[in-house]
Amino acid sequence: MNAFNGLDLGLGNLARLSNAVTRSISPENFTGEKGKGAMAATGTGEKCARDLGIGWKVSPSVMIEPGVEFVMGEIQGPGNIQHIWLTCFPKQWRNMIFRIYWDDEEQPSVEVPVCDFFCNGWQERADVNSLPIAVNPAGGFNSYWQMPFRKSARFTMENTNEDKAVLYYQIDYTLTEVPDDAAYFHAQWRRSNPVAYKDVHTILDGVKGKGHYVGTYLAWQVNNTGWWGEGEIKFYMDGDREFPTICGTGTEDYFGGAWNWEQPQGTYRTYSTAYLGMHQAIKPDGLYQSQQRFGMYRWHVMDPIRFENDLKVTIQDLGWRSGGRYLSQQSDIASTAFWYQSEPHAPHPALPGNDEREVI
Repeated sequence: MNAFNGLDLGLGNLARLSNAVTRSISPENFTGEKGKGAMAATGTGEKCARDLGIGWKVSPSVMIEPGVEFVMGEIQGPGNIQHIWLTCFPKQWRNMIFRIYWDDEEQPSVEVPVCDFFCNGWQERADVNSLPIAVNPAGGFNSYWQMPFRKSARFTMENTNEDKAVLYYQIDYTLTEVPDDAAYFHAQWRRSNPVAYKDVHTILDGVKGKGHYVGTYLAWQVNNTGWWGEGEIKFYMDGDREFPTICGTGTEDYFGGAWNWEQPQGTYRTYSTAYLGMHQAIKPDGLYQSQQRFGMYRWHVMDPIRFENDLKVTIQDLGWRSGGRYLSQQSDIASTAFWYQSEPHAPHPALPGNDEREVI
């Protein structure tokens, strides 16, 4: 039997021994080195620990100045990221840009506002109870996406707010051999605000290389009355042009629901499951509240969308109008696409500025 490399963990192989090495990066150990944790003499907790000294939570977090892209951690491989936990203040979330660089690349493979990466794009806390992403009270962001790398991994958080930002975080990883066929994790954010009339929202485009699509998160604000989720999601792959290879049947269908999520009658029923959910429904109930907003995720863990050369993903913004006719809507849709692919990858489109990302 081949030696176990410590990856692809589950209850079925958790008892197997391996030569994989466990390490962790946090403000208490920025390098993840063995025996180098809890040695900080200065940090955000130094005043609280002044009676106790080194080793007593002197550096539990970091303060990021406005306009600074803070390096959370740099790791020399080969290895695999197994878990990420972090938290910061909700009103700063959309302007905290989370990036990951693999194998000394200049362009990030992950570039997403931190709240959207963790399915909380509306800057209002919503719990998520899924396998790859878990969000717990009161704003604990967790990622269990498997993220293999061969040479290096670099994590950054850019604070584009006007104020300082406090960031607590921990990156748990293993140093081990990575299979030749392991692809690299990617994530990209896009927003249509509003979606152009009689047009679609593009979730992902310009992907070049071999890989598989593994997830969608949408933060969707409806700007009209009536049921809004008739739109089909479409996957164009490997040379598809006018017509896609994969076409869904409706928005709530793609996210694993049915019949407008209406249960009981007149009410949207939220849910959060291992692979799919409509976990957030924000209803206007105040003088200055905007219209209804929704958060939805769909993880293609058991049914990845595989492509050989290229991939484009779109979703229709479709509701109802008079006479039993479809209405081409103009919603505010922000999407995060998650996928694995071989490197090199095509650069992400330029991330919009603060005003274009702002939740208003």
